[in-house]
This record gives sequence, structure tokens and C-alpha cells, in this order.
Amino acid sequence: MTTATKKLTLEEYLAYDDGTDTKYELVDGELVEMPPETNRNNRIALYLLSEFLKLVPLHLICHKDTEIVVTGSRTRVRLPDLMILTEELFAAIGGRRATITQDMPSPVLVVEVVSPGKVNEDRDYRYKRSEYAARGIPEYWIVDSLKARVTVLTLVDGLYEEAVFQESNDIVSATFPNLKLTVVQVLAAGEG
Repeated sequence: MTTATKKLTLEEYLAYDDGTDTKYELVDGELVEMPPETNRNNRIALYLLSEFLKLVPLHLICHKDTEIVVTGSRTRVRLPDLMILTEELFAAIGGRRATITQDMPSPVLVVEVVSPGKVNEDRDYRYKRSEYAARGIPEYWIVDSLKARVTVLTLVDGLYEEAVFQESNDIVSATFPNLKLTVVQVLAAGEG
């Protein structure tokens, strides 16, 4: 849902406060309200966070709390479900607003858990795919509980190469080769 008619600059977006707890993404200068997540999606993202904690320290994991500036036809700001940072990126963010700007390094991994609906599917499979590739994010996961699959996109020469995992397939990550997860495990976490 678009909430403003005036096109905002990145600086205006970063200063924007409507006095509510509503979360927004900036898409081509427009504020787009992020709908509340389903419990299923929240549990999947939390489960993945708990699994990544076995491999990386807590301070390098962002869970629905850090936004990243990407580019489209105008500046866009996305709020991923999960991100894994480098130490360099963590230091660059420092103690200020949790926003990864274009002058900062990229996270090593971004995970999006697809919400129901065609708009959400297009956003995660199409738009974010090109935005995250342009941003230089080495690995992008799309967790889709409705299609019962996890798509792992690995950046090669500026474009993502896609691997789709289903059912009891091990999810293969070039960035985290020691991660031991199957699609069934990830999706079962959403069942509670």
C-alpha cells in the first residue's frame, strides 16, 4: 500500500516518522507500507536465525530490523527478513540508525520469506532479485512456504545463478558450506 503522493528522497525517507510503529520500504520515491508478517513467516525467519547462530556471532545477524539501500529507477530501501553482515559492515553501521547505505559494504547473505499474494511474490522473486544482484549481495535466499521450496541465488559475474531445493533436499550455500539444513526442516519451523 502506497502511503504518500510526494516522491521522497532517501534523506527524506530516513528522516520520516509518522508517529506509528508502521514499517515502510521506499520504492522509487514512494513509501510502501509493509503489511504485518504471518506467524508462519516469523517462525521460519526465527528458525533460520537460530541455525545461523551456530555459524556466525549474533551481532552479525539482522532479523527484520535493518534496512538496505538498493537502486531501481529511483532509490529503493528494502527491509529483509534476515541478513548476515560482515565485521566490516557491522562496524560501518555503528551505533546509528540500522540502515545499510550505498557507501557501505554489502551483507554476505539476505533471506526473504515470501508472504502470500502476487504482489509479494513479484517483489521477492523479481524486483529484489535484480536489486540485490546490483547491490552485489553474494547470496540471496527466497524461502517460499506456499511452493514448498527454497531458492538460493548465488552471485556470479553480476548475475544470480539459481538453485531450487525442495522436500528433503539439503540446502546448499556457497557462503555457508557448513550449514546443514533441509527444506523440510525450514518449512516445518513455520508450522510451530
